Amino acid sequence: MSFTLTPIGHVRGGRADAVDDDWGASRATIELEAHFAPNALAGLADFSHAEVIFLFDKVPGDKIETGARHPRNRADWPLVGIFAQRGKNRPNRLGLTTCRIVAVDGLSVEVEGLDAIDGTPVLDIKPVMVEFLPRGDVRQPDWSHALMQEYWDKP
Repeated sequence: MSFTLTPIGHVRGGRADAVDDDWGASRATIELEAHFAPNALAGLADFSHAEVIFLFDKVPGDKIETGARHPRNRADWPLVGIFAQRGKNRPNRLGLTTCRIVAVDGLSVEVEGLDAIDGTPVLDIKPVMVEFLPRGDVRQPDWSHALMQEYWDKP
């Protein structure tokens, strides 16, 4: 079974290169395609954050991972499967980031902390609702804390 997804819009601005760290202050605008109704983003500004689903469209097919690898190719971190990490070389090239909504204007939404580069196709935008956040304690291995130490902000 296969599916065809059409981007709802694209990332404009922000960063030009997919560098691993310091995404926290990155600001970009998601511009919806012109065929959307003018009120497609109505009410989104009432939320503080949005989940943005996007496509890692710059990842070549020969770089897709289907097994295990060391995150960031660091041998001091464990060998873990592609579905136990958030790298861009995923089988379906899907990215997901929860980012802060800065402003909504017509068919554009300005966001902060979106780790997608200029021109990235956006597949969906969903408001963050507390009721959809994880229930109970969240756990993760020590190596993932080390990996994320500077991902959003440089010290």
